[in-house]
Amino acid sequence: MRVLEIFHSLQGEGLLVGVPSAFVRLAGCPFRCRWCDTVYAWDYSAGEELDPAEIVERVTQWPCRHVVVTGGEPLAGSGLGVRPGLVELTHRLHGLGRHVTIETTGALFVPDLACDLASISPKLRNSTSMAAHQMPGVDVDVLCRWMAAHPYQFKFVIESPGDLDEVREVLRRLPVVEPDRVLLMPQARTREELQTRSPMVADLCLQTGFRFCERLHIFLWDSERGR
Repeated sequence: MRVLEIFHSLQGEGLLVGVPSAFVRLAGCPFRCRWCDTVYAWDYSAGEELDPAEIVERVTQWPCRHVVVTGGEPLAGSGLGVRPGLVELTHRLHGLGRHVTIETTGALFVPDLACDLASISPKLRNSTSMAAHQMPGVDVDVLCRWMAAHPYQFKFVIESPGDLDEVREVLRRLPVVEPDRVLLMPQARTREELQTRSPMVADLCLQTGFRFCERLHIFLWDSERGR
């Protein structure tokens, strides 16, 4: 599979924020979120070709127990089918006692993954580019399969207070999701944007009981790549 980068950092978002983790960033994404902070990961031909055993060998150079498989969209191959080698990779990591987090839009469900935390970021209308590309709608049936199969968190990127209505609509169509599994995340690619939007998102969390999602990597390292 095409691997863009493998690096050691702190988990910057979600329920495990601050936990030292190895990140495996797979190359390629069929979506084009206009605020994406990893545009360099869109290209399916970027990076280098590594098999699951080679990826695991690199990951295990660090002492951390947590591994995050991310992208781009790590689940989808260039033909929008399941990325070859992904299931094997997760099971190899699990076999070594690693905690595996999968970062995904939730647009595709992959059976048989070894996954300790499904970090699901359904794309709201605020992610749609003004260009011809359009994001797919939220597939509730796919999200329900994720919820039934793995521990999960839902991360929603918030650009303005109006996005909250769409978050509520998505949640209304799902089985009961506990508020502490719903994380509202400021739309930000830089430390300045993070500082500007965080108070607004914090206020929304106080109104709703949803959880505020830090973006620790941006706070610490701004837009530096590999962090």
